[in-house]
Amino acid sequence: MNRFEKRFTQITPRLLVAGLLLSAPGFAQVAMYGGGPSRNMASDEKGLPAKWDPETGENILWSAQLGSQSYGGPVLADGKVFVGTNNEGARNTKLTGDRGVLMVFDAKDGKFLWQAAHAKLPAGRVNDWPLQGICSSPAVDGKRVYYISNRAELIAADTEGFLDKENDGPILDETEKSDIDEDVTWKLDMIGELDVFPHNLAAGNPLIVGDVIYTVTGNGVDEGHVNVPVPKAPAFIAVDKNTGKLLWESALPGDKILHGQWSNPVYGVVKGRPQVVFPGGDGWLYSFEPKTGTLLWKFDCNPKDSVYKIGGAATRNNIIGTPVIWDDKVYIGVGEDPEHGEGIGHLWAIDGSGEGDVTGKAVVWHRGGEDFHRTISTVAIADGILYASDLSGHLHALDAKTGEQFWMHDVFAAVWGSPFVADGKVYLGDEDGDVVVLRAGKKKEVLFEVNMGNSVYTTPVAKDGVLYITSRSKLWAIAEGKGTKKPEAPKPAAGEPKEAAPAKPPAQALTPGPSPASGRGEQSEDISCCSPLSHSWERGRG
Repeated sequence: MNRFEKRFTQITPRLLVAGLLLSAPGFAQVAMYGGGPSRNMASDEKGLPAKWDPETGENILWSAQLGSQSYGGPVLADGKVFVGTNNEGARNTKLTGDRGVLMVFDAKDGKFLWQAAHAKLPAGRVNDWPLQGICSSPAVDGKRVYYISNRAELIAADTEGFLDKENDGPILDETEKSDIDEDVTWKLDMIGELDVFPHNLAAGNPLIVGDVIYTVTGNGVDEGHVNVPVPKAPAFIAVDKNTGKLLWESALPGDKILHGQWSNPVYGVVKGRPQVVFPGGDGWLYSFEPKTGTLLWKFDCNPKDSVYKIGGAATRNNIIGTPVIWDDKVYIGVGEDPEHGEGIGHLWAIDGSGEGDVTGKAVVWHRGGEDFHRTISTVAIADGILYASDLSGHLHALDAKTGEQFWMHDVFAAVWGSPFVADGKVYLGDEDGDVVVLRAGKKKEVLFEVNMGNSVYTTPVAKDGVLYITSRSKLWAIAEGKGTKKPEAPKPAAGEPKEAAPAKPPAQALTPGPSPASGRGEQSEDISCCSPLSHSWERGRG
């Protein structure tokens, strides 16, 4: 018995069923990427703004400065906004240099409350790419926030930080304990404890169902992009949210990982059967029984004759967007790191009720090739209409049951985030910093478009009539009838940073270099997992 098998058999059986509440009540109390366990980027929020002006302040409730790159979140819960960013807008003057940062703001007025600031991993860009910050969109359940740090740690922290003057155990030895610092409850070091080797960055958006957290670990290839250093390390895990104890794990897809793993799991009940679906780093979907981790079915999201290679010529794709479960079907699109360019993509609607290898036979409908390009986005479904964006900047409105296209809108810029549907509107941001608002429905109607001053790589969210948008360097709260003139720029107070200048990518990321293992050049690796996104980064990764 090897050490991976031994560790799995030692997982306490009673933890598998402790508190795993699989019924719908209680989901409304949990905030996460996609709004809930189904990951559907649609909301019941009403009264949301159809227009705003960042320059004049029209309908701008407030804005807050972030770092120079921001890919995680925003997530709204407990009267707070949680955003993943980097440390270029440092709030704690004692914690300088490149770090992964989770910032927390008061949802009412944008006041900065506290932050987590994690040092970079010593291995460097192969595990923790410079200046990307925290690309995980957190999940919040009650007074606990859960996220993946840039150090590949699954962390549970008090939503109050140290503002409440209390140190919640069992972890009591935090180095920084000022009012603006993080109060960690527990953490699972996926590198130290699970032998995971994240490629470029770990960036999962945790899924909470009852008392269980599900996430991808980020296990990936080495610096040469040929070998998977630890193929038996888990790619998917289930963890007790109260203690951080591992409940079950799966090493699928093992040594077949193409690049990295930056997508996120989804939970649903399909024809009476609960399941949690993980996107694999090999381009397959894997569905598991939520309590035990027993594999239910798997589906290859690429053609059998597809070939993976770095760059736009590849016909086999990774999965970076997040699957959505709706009406007993699983919806997923495939794509690649944006730095690898545009290319042929696929969008699938899959029957989630099968068993075993359901590739081909579970297809409800499919779009691909010129009909749908690579994507790192997550779909939104409302009133039977599916909205899906691709990396090339196309927003498609499709019949969710048949895949028939109603209309397509081109934003003429790359799209990393996902469409968000609420209040009869579709919101979508792009790399040029524009946010377009369209009327939801079978007929295309553009209502408004505005530039936010910097790239929008994440997905908008809404709560209590307020729309929240994260640009690359700023968090915006937008509400109807708020802010009729441009506010005066306040002087930085204690704990408030000066506005961070956009960070320039490191020179190495702009110049292709030789791959040590393969001897061939590779395009730059500015991490794509952060679509919500992130990747993050909403990925989709957020």
